[in-house]
Amino acid sequence: MISVDNLGKAYGKHILFEGASFKLNQKEKAGLVGRNGHGKTTLLRIITGEDTPDEGTVTIPRNYRIGYIKQQLEFTEDTILKEGMKGLIETEKEDSWKVEKVLAGLGFQRSDMNRNPLEFSGGFQIRLNLAKVLVSEPDLLLLDEPTNYLDITSIRWIEKFLQGWPRELMLITHDRGFMDKVITHTIGIHRRKLRKIPGTTEKYYTQIAQDEEIYEKTRLNDERKRKEVELFITRFRAKARLAGLVQSRVKALEKQEKKTKLENLKALEFSFREKEYNGKYVLSAKNISFCFDQANPLINGLDITIGAHDKICVVGQNGKGKTTLLRLIAGNLKQITGEFIWNKGVEWSFFEQTNIVTLSDKRTIEEEIMASAPDIDRQTARNICAAMLFEGDDALKKISVLSGGEKSRVMLGKILATPVNMLLLDEPTNHLDMESCDALLAAIDSFDGAVILVTHNEMFLHALAERLIVFHDGKTFVFEGSYQDFLDKGGWGDEETLFKTDQTSNCSDNAAGKKELRKARSQIIIERSKVLRPLEQKIEKIENEIAALEKESAIINKSIELATQERDGKKIAELSITLTSNETIINSLFDELDKLSTEYDSLKSVFDERLENIIDDIS
Repeated sequence: MISVDNLGKAYGKHILFEGASFKLNQKEKAGLVGRNGHGKTTLLRIITGEDTPDEGTVTIPRNYRIGYIKQQLEFTEDTILKEGMKGLIETEKEDSWKVEKVLAGLGFQRSDMNRNPLEFSGGFQIRLNLAKVLVSEPDLLLLDEPTNYLDITSIRWIEKFLQGWPRELMLITHDRGFMDKVITHTIGIHRRKLRKIPGTTEKYYTQIAQDEEIYEKTRLNDERKRKEVELFITRFRAKARLAGLVQSRVKALEKQEKKTKLENLKALEFSFREKEYNGKYVLSAKNISFCFDQANPLINGLDITIGAHDKICVVGQNGKGKTTLLRLIAGNLKQITGEFIWNKGVEWSFFEQTNIVTLSDKRTIEEEIMASAPDIDRQTARNICAAMLFEGDDALKKISVLSGGEKSRVMLGKILATPVNMLLLDEPTNHLDMESCDALLAAIDSFDGAVILVTHNEMFLHALAERLIVFHDGKTFVFEGSYQDFLDKGGWGDEETLFKTDQTSNCSDNAAGKKELRKARSQIIIERSKVLRPLEQKIEKIENEIAALEKESAIINKSIELATQERDGKKIAELSITLTSNETIINSLFDELDKLSTEYDSLKSVFDERLENIIDDIS
C-alpha cells in the first residue's frame, strides 16, 4: 500500500496538480487517466523517486518493491532468455519457464529465446524490458502505455495477465477498453486535482460530468441570487426603515463564496474534409503479393474490392505485413505480383507514424498545414492548428522543436486539411490521450468515405470494423463481418495457449484439445449471448429514453428562458411542472439503469471467468 498526501507539482507557471491525495490499498489496480501534459507520467515518476514533488509526500512501506519499465535499453546478457531471467526474484532464479511464458505472451517465438537482445527492433527490446518487470513480481507494478509496442494477441495476453495480477497496479494507457478490463479503481487528474473512485473510466468520467453540471447549475443559481441581493441593496440602501435588512444582506453577500466559471478544457477536435465521390467502389486489389525476403512472404495472393463507404480494419501480429499493405496501397512500395485498380475521382490521405520525417523542420506548424491543400487560407490553417491543440503563438513553432507526439498531431492536422474520400490510417491513436481517442473514433465513424485502419485498439475494432483484413498464421485473408463476428468464429485461434500457467507447458500443439476447447468456448459464448443480449437491449432502450427526455428538458429550459424574458408567469409555471416531471422520470430511469448495469456486469464477469478457466478445465 502507498499513500500520497497533499502532493503538488508545477513546471514554471504550468501547474500539473496541487493538493493531490490518495491511497492505493492492498490488491487495488488503479487506472490513471487525464489529458496529455496534465501530469500522469510525472506522478508515476514521483512515486518511483525519479522526480520530486514541489510539496507533499509519498509514503511507501519498508521493503515494498516497485516495478516499472526503465527507458534505458541496456542489455548485458547474450540471449533474451538470460536477459529476461535477470528479472526473476532470488528464490526463482532458475525458473526459466516463467520467463519463456511471459516472453511468448509478449510475441517472442521459441526460436527467439537464444537470440541476442541487440538483434531485435526497439519495440521488441521494450517488450523484453517489460517482461523483466513482469517476472520480478513487484508489490506495485507501474505501467505507462504498455500496449504501444504490442500487437493484438500480445495485448490480449497481457490483459489476462494483469487481470490475474495478485498485488497492486497503476496503469496509464490510451486504450480505454483495455484499461477497463483490468482495473478495480480509476484515479483521474482533472483541473489540477486528483480523484480516486472505485470502478471503470466510464464511471469516473460520468461522475466528473455530473459533478461539473451540478457545479455550473449551482454557480448560475448563486449568481442569480447574488444579483437579486445586490439589486435589493441598491434599491433600499437609502431607506432608513429597511437599514437592518439591507445591512444583513450586505454581510451575507460578503460571506458568500463566489464560484468561478469552470475553464473550458481544450481537446483535439477531428473533422475530416470530405471530397464528393459518386462511385460504388474506390479500389480493387487483385492477386497482391509482396515480400522483403523470398523465404518469408508477407502477403500472398490478396484479393479485395473496397466500397466507397467501407470501414475496413487491418489486424494481426506486429511484423506480419499490416503497415506494408497500407504502404503498397499508398504507392510507397511496389507489389511483387498483382495490381491495384483505382476508380477515377478517388483522393486519399495516408497517416503513418514514420511519415513525420516528411515534415519540413524549417516550416512552422501553420505553414505545414497550409501546404497540405491549395485552398487552405491562413485562418483555416489556424483553426486546424487550434483543433490539434496548437493555439495562438504555438502555431508558429518550428517543426524542428516539436516532440514525436506533437509531430504526429501535425500529421493528423495535415490530413484534416486535405479533402479526401478515402483514409489510410496506421495506428493513429499512439500519442493521443483517451479524450482525443474518443474524438478520433467519432470522426472516423462519421466520415462518409472509405477507411482502411491498422489498429490494435479493440475498442476501435469493435466500434468501426465492418470488414477485416487479417494477417494470421502466415496467411492474409479478408473476413466479411465485424470484429466480434471474427472473435465468435474462432478469432485468433490458438491464443488460448498463451494463457496457460502450467510450469510444464510447451509449444507443442494438440489438435484434438484445441477442437474440444473451441467447441466448449463456442457453447459458452452462445449461452452468454442469450443471457446478456436481452439485458443489453433493455439498457440501450433506457439510455435512449433518457437521451430523449434530456433533449426534451433542454428544449423546455430554453422555453423557460424565453418565457422569463416575456415575463409570462403562467407559462413558466406550466413549463416548470413539465420539467420537474421529466427530471423525476429521468432519475427513476437512471436508478433502473444502475440496477440493470450492475446485473449485467455481474453476469458478464461470471461468463468471463468461465471462458478464462475453460483452458485449465480441458487441459
